[in-house]
Amino acid sequence: MIILSVGMPRAGSGWHYNLVHDLMATSGCDDAREVRANFGLQGILTDVNCNIGVLSARRLLMVARPALLGHTFVIKAHSGPTIWARAMIGGGLIRATYIYRDPRDAMLSAYDYGKRVLEKQGRPNAFSHLTDFQKTLDFFTEYVQDWDKWMQVSGVLTARYEDLLQNYDQEAETLVRFLGLNPVDEAVRAVVTKYRSDGQVQAQQGTHFFKGQIGRFRERYSADEQKILADKFGPSLQKMGYQI
Repeated sequence: MIILSVGMPRAGSGWHYNLVHDLMATSGCDDAREVRANFGLQGILTDVNCNIGVLSARRLLMVARPALLGHTFVIKAHSGPTIWARAMIGGGLIRATYIYRDPRDAMLSAYDYGKRVLEKQGRPNAFSHLTDFQKTLDFFTEYVQDWDKWMQVSGVLTARYEDLLQNYDQEAETLVRFLGLNPVDEAVRAVVTKYRSDGQVQAQQGTHFFKGQIGRFRERYSADEQKILADKFGPSLQKMGYQI
């Protein structure tokens, strides 16, 4: 089986992926990085968190091979659900989770992260091209649309980044049960404790955790920019449960 950990960018998706990955490891699940190496999937599953990228038929078929041979492993994605992904979720070959965040905070986090990496490391990352408000807004519009699509896929466990921060124990137990694990198992409890937001694990490579503040966009975006965001994302923000 493939465990697919999907997330809106800068919504705690790296944190969530590593939590899911290590929880599944308690059940004897394969290390996704070893599966990647053993099956020659380096061009499909990229970066430290084994990001599959677009959920195309070709990519999904390639990662399905080790799953069909009996391997269970956790991979990551930021993209929207495709007809192929929906079919594999419906058929039981993929079990998927999806985490999202107030897109206004996610936008700001992406902009800051892209700028920070470029300034400190002298090299661009996936967000370094977001050099102004409009470019960042255009970039995240697609991910808000993807949120709506994921919310319509049956059998996917959805979570909000803010809830994971503020109600970690409850959210973690929901995730543990969704993964078919025992929440009182000692190894499971150790992983849950390890990934608390105030723990040292947030410095771990692949968690991509920096500030993680809720509502920071209200301090950084101007009144006019906040009005643009309200007009652009208003209906989606209401469905997500965020105040406009």
